[in-house]
Amino acid sequence: MTKWLNAGIPPTQVAEWAGNSVPMLPATYARCVEGQLPDLKRRLEAAGDLPEPPAPG
Repeated sequence: MTKWLNAGIPPTQVAEWAGNSVPMLPATYARCVEGQLPDLKRRLEAAGDLPEPPAPG
């Protein structure tokens, strides 16, 4: 399942294929999913929905 999640397959699809629930995925695989942040940021920026970073201090 980690390969599917790292490949960007939506968690709902991964859960269905694996016979698990969507809430179980982050509880089990949160530290295994990696490398998606740059792509997610690009997608959010393109949609105009990137949140502002918190103010320092």
